[in-house]
Amino acid sequence: MNWITKIIKAGEKIKTAFHERASKEDIAKSDWTSCCKGPILKKDLANNLWVCQDCNRHHRIKPSQRFDILFGKNNYEIFKTPIPKDDPLNWTDSKSYKDRLKAARKKTGMECGMMVASGTINNIKITAVASDFDFLGASIAAAEGEAFLYGIQHAIENQTPFLCISAGGGMRMMESLISLSQMTRTTLAINELKKNGLPYLVCITDPTAGGITASYAMLGDIHIAEPGALIAFAGARVIQGTVKEELPEGFQKSEYVEKTGFVDLIVERKDLASKIGTLLSILLKQNSVISSEQNETSEDSQSLTRAAS
Repeated sequence: MNWITKIIKAGEKIKTAFHERASKEDIAKSDWTSCCKGPILKKDLANNLWVCQDCNRHHRIKPSQRFDILFGKNNYEIFKTPIPKDDPLNWTDSKSYKDRLKAARKKTGMECGMMVASGTINNIKITAVASDFDFLGASIAAAEGEAFLYGIQHAIENQTPFLCISAGGGMRMMESLISLSQMTRTTLAINELKKNGLPYLVCITDPTAGGITASYAMLGDIHIAEPGALIAFAGARVIQGTVKEELPEGFQKSEYVEKTGFVDLIVERKDLASKIGTLLSILLKQNSVISSEQNETSEDSQSLTRAAS
């Protein structure tokens, strides 16, 4: 290896190291992010509810930001949910599970990957849960299961509809069967909610996959999805390798999933609050149109009764 080759290789290493550091550390703290046309100011994206004005990509946002959009900024109550013992299986891979939890909590300011809140849309009190993808990919473990059950219990006790804003890659491998059991626990909790005659709405956001799709994200009375959200169980490459066929364009995106019947509505972020309010008013029979039609039906029935007598 001559000295020119050494210099070139050394330069490439420096460039690679700089790029990795910038992407993981500096960009997160920067005023800039990127989208279809390159760099974009975060404040400009935030002013449009974190939706790109050029390509309409709905960027991932935190639970508190979602609640700000749905209920009004800081116009909601956040609940402190139970936190089970960390690292029940003493898991270690390249890092210990306890260290990963510590880093996730520092990064997000949350104790677990789910946040439960109560707010109001169209004068309808709602209990809601939302996931933070920055917390270990919004994967589900015992703490997230406890948060979900806490929200359902609050909804039942206070007779409110329950809104789930789903995101995440599935169950958390560091808790093994403890994690998988949350699929059953959340399903049973949703059944209890429905036994009490309370609506369960799901807003599916990017990405929603694995055991999340296989449990609480697909049990709603109505399923709403944001545009372009990835909705899947297994990955597209796994499916393509199994069926040995080319997959349709846009496979596993919310628009395709709507066509196949697993999603009822695709709603842009700016319209979510009004759409959810309308749907809940209909489900709870608080809609003015329904009320007027019921009154007309009642009056017609009374007229027929009088005529018959």
